[in-house]
Order: sequence, then structure tokens, then C-alpha cells
Amino acid sequence: MSPQQQSCDVVVWGGGTGGVAAALQSARGGAQTLLLTPGAWLGGMVSAAGVCCPDGNELSPWQTGLWGAFLRELERREPEGLDHNWVSCFGYKPDTAESILQDWVKAEPLLQWWPECRLDAVKRHGLRVSSLLVERATEPWQVDCEVVVDGSDRGELLPLADAPFRLGWEAHEQWNEPSAPSRQRLESDRFFADQPVQSPTWVVMGQLASNRMPQVPLATGRTSEFGSPSGLFRHCLDDFGLERTLTYGRLPGGLVMLNWPLDGNDWHEGLGRGFCGEAQNEADLFAAMQSHSLQFAALLQEKSHGWLQLGRAFPESAKAPAPWLAAMPYWREGRRCIGRRTVIEQDLLPLREGQSVAGMPKTSDGEFESIAVGNYANDHHYPGPDWPLAAKSCRWGGRWTGTPFCIPYGALLSNSITNLIAADKGISTSHMANGATRLQPLVLNVGQAAGMAAALAVRASVAPDALSVRHVQEALIQDPWAPAAVVPLWSTPWHHPQWRERQLAALDDPEQALALESAREVPLADLSGVVPQAGGMHASQWSGDLHPDAKGGFELHLASGECWPLITLEPAVHQWLMQIEASRPVQLLAVANPWGPWLRVTGVV
Repeated sequence: MSPQQQSCDVVVWGGGTGGVAAALQSARGGAQTLLLTPGAWLGGMVSAAGVCCPDGNELSPWQTGLWGAFLRELERREPEGLDHNWVSCFGYKPDTAESILQDWVKAEPLLQWWPECRLDAVKRHGLRVSSLLVERATEPWQVDCEVVVDGSDRGELLPLADAPFRLGWEAHEQWNEPSAPSRQRLESDRFFADQPVQSPTWVVMGQLASNRMPQVPLATGRTSEFGSPSGLFRHCLDDFGLERTLTYGRLPGGLVMLNWPLDGNDWHEGLGRGFCGEAQNEADLFAAMQSHSLQFAALLQEKSHGWLQLGRAFPESAKAPAPWLAAMPYWREGRRCIGRRTVIEQDLLPLREGQSVAGMPKTSDGEFESIAVGNYANDHHYPGPDWPLAAKSCRWGGRWTGTPFCIPYGALLSNSITNLIAADKGISTSHMANGATRLQPLVLNVGQAAGMAAALAVRASVAPDALSVRHVQEALIQDPWAPAAVVPLWSTPWHHPQWRERQLAALDDPEQALALESAREVPLADLSGVVPQAGGMHASQWSGDLHPDAKGGFELHLASGECWPLITLEPAVHQWLMQIEASRPVQLLAVANPWGPWLRVTGVV
């Protein structure tokens, strides 16, 4: 059967978070865009995979671009707010996220979405991809395009396009990354062959019967009491206990994201089956992952004496046949394109201790190259003990946070296919760097940059690698829908009236801009204006005595005798807190998170 024909400016393959971001931005930039996804949901890890407690980019200076717009729309649509767990400052229901993204997609007249497609082949003409061959509703289609974007979790388009990619580990000797294993160890230790990528997870959604654990006799011992009879999950509750394990991923309405790394439901076996291209092998892998996660949920149900039940959160499908199983697995890593620039671990590490940033990426011509800002603290999931990683965290706002870094434009561009852009975890990074670049907020903004570049390239009738990086940067900063930061300015939150002006000025000399930013003091008068602009709609007034602990932490002691740890995501509040050296009475605007537990301070009265 001859395939039906479809033509567009930009085609985006994949149901990853970066894929929908790229498609949205491409269409908003004026390009006729077609988004192809293998499932019925399009949000990837932020919705379909159920990873609804985002990590990274939590401070208000990093809440920009599509990530910031998504976060503020989540807060508007979740009546209970987003403060429900202790792994993240944000928690939301999967269908809330999916409804936002689908509403955004439907609102774009230049964006067409084809769900439940299968990518069969990629056609090339020399150094360009000319078309994708896909199956849609059992019928074959040939989709011709000017620019193609890989927005999948596993870099699924790369092998079909014969685009060079990396999969697995690199030796320390390749780039001198401080946390990478030696070549000798890679070649001699079976672990690295058995664990080619970070362990994925099939998220299961639970439901708590009430906000607090029932007062019934619970096991209080360690391994032998908490573990299952088979020895599976035998250490999963040792360090945190049952209640902390469950409230780790608590969401609005008492839903619980079961995505527990410490001998929990991460999956470690036969991961190569996810990259071999054989449908039955992939199906067997997915079935094993689901069974493993359901056993984990059953253990927690048993140990909680009915406090935890299975929850309903996802659409049922052939791949995920129950509403408590995520619609797709959460892949932390996949194929990584070999780009015109590769992000390695040293590109993420702060230049000095404390509140510092990584180096500013530049092209060979000395042009500042950043197109997105991330700050996650690097995190790798494997069986056994934690992998030792170079530190990139600092104390800020009463909590630990990752230090910021930049993603260079060249990491999105294939070094061998002129019209191919990566928009999700498949950007050009090392295996070690992937641990910090793979998270939802950064991937949303990397996808936005990919879509912006695709639209600009179509408009100018050039290949994406022929674009001026400065042109892409200015377009991102001045985007009318979701202006995105490309320079990590610590003291300038997204809602600051001079945010755009400072971002544009920083393009000329980012090092000087960062030096000025580190010395900039936020006027005390700014504190009272933080709340309505920064998403503090759920804040209330709290009065008590503020106690600094001399270690970067703070507590609010109430007249009732309660004591609350304090955190903040706002630079103005952070600077105010750091000036307090002794206990003093205060009135704060804050959002209570009893599962943190903490008060998230949004302003000072």
C-alpha cells in the first residue's frame, strides 16, 4: 500500500516532555508543525509517565520559559495548591498536567497532533532528513518536512535516521570527568554492561485513605520486618520509614507517586531490551517493570494496614492496562545524539564553593551559547549503593539546592544531520552529565529552545546550525507567551520588572552580569510585593519568633509551641533571612507543607 502524503515545516517525533514543548514553540514561532506521539497522552514524564513531583529549577529565578508558564498554570488549576510532599516543592495530579498541555496544543492553529502513531522509518537526502514514515490508525503515512525534532525519551529517531549517538557509559579518560569510572573498570566490571543506562521506573499511583497514618501497630524494625518474604524491597523502608516513604511523592487529594529509588521500584534488569528495536523484547521488559512496581505497591499496602490503596490517575491502554499504572515508563536516560557541542560533567560544576554557577558556554568563535538554564544537583539511579558524584549543591533559602548551569545551543544540533534537532534527554551530553540534564523543568525549556530554533530556521530558509545563537537567545528572552532565561541570574526572579532587561544586557558579557548579580542587594521594600506575582495564592500570615541555626537554616517558633522549619524560593526573602543573626519576632506570608515539613515563605509582612 502506498503511503498517504503529509507535508509540514517542522515535524516532532516523540511523546517526551521536550517533544510537546518543541512542538508548541515551533507553532508559536510561525512554523506549520506536526507532533507525532506513540501514546494517547502527550506530556511524557510530566504527565503520562507520572513523575508529578518535578526536580530542579525550583527557585523563582529559574522558573522561566515553558517550565514557569506550566508551573503557574498548575497552581491555578490545582485548588489545593502544589505543596504536598517532601521530595519537591511542587506536586500535582497527572491529568491536571495533561489537560494543560492538551489545551495549549489545541489553541495553536499551526500545530497538528497525531496521537498513537508508530515510527517505522526515516528517509534522508544526503545530510538532511527529508521525511518520516509512520503508521497512523493502521495506515501508512509519509510526512515530509524542512526540520525534524527528536522529542522522545529514548532518542528513538536517531538510529532510524542513521544519526550517530551514544548509549551507555564513557570512561574517565575520555573527558576527565571526576565521577566517571576508569576505562579499566568499564572493561572489567560486569556491572557496566548490565547497567547501560540509568535505571528506569514504572510509576504506580497510590491513594492515601487519610492525611495521617492510622494508629495501629506497625513494624518498627529494619530489614527482616519491612522486607517482603522473597527478599524483594528488603531495605526500602530502612532509612526513612513507612510514612516518609509514602509522603515522599504525595500529590493533591492524597494521591501518591510511587517512584522510590532506595531498593524500591526502580528497575535494573535487561535494560538493553528497551533499545534493541524488537517489539516483543520491549513488551517483555515493560511487563516485568509493571509487575515489579505492583509488587512494591502491594508491600506498601500491606505494611500500611490499608492506609495506602491503589489510586486512579491514568488512561487505560494496551501498554498500561490499569488506571494506577502510568501510561509509559519513566526513562531517565536513552540514546544521546553526538552533537556539535557535548555537555560533560565539568560544564555543570560550580566554579567555586557556595552560590556559584558553572562556566558560561561559548562557541569556537567566542560567542556566548546558552539557550537554557538548569540547576539540578546531578543524580544517578543504579542498583546498589549511591554512585559517588562531584558535589554541585549549596545552601540557599533554608534548604539545599543545585547550583545553576547552562545548556549550549550546539548540544541540540546533530553533528552529522543538518536539519535534526534534539529536544529531550537525547541532547548531546555525557552519561555522567545526563544525571543533571534529564529533569522535567530543564527538558521543558530545552524543548522550547529546540522549537524556537526550528521555527527561526524555517522562517530564514536556513539549516538550524546556520542560525545566529544570539538570534535564538533574544527570541527566547522576548517570547510573548513564555519568556525564557538563558543566563542564570541568581537575584532576579522571573517576576522582577527588570527581568527581560537584565537578561538581554547579560548576553553581551555574561561573566560581568553574574558578578553584578552576586553583589546586587534586593531592597527590603520588594519583600511585600513577592506574593501575588510569584504564585503565592495559597499563602497565609504566620507570626512567631524566627530562629536562625547558624548553618543556613531557619525555624519559626509559634506561640502554640509548634516549630516550623522555613524555606523560600524567593531571592528577596533569602537575602532578608541571611541578614538575621539572632532570634526576633516576625510576621511572614507562607504556605504550610506538613509533609515537608516546612513553611515556604513567599513574603514578609
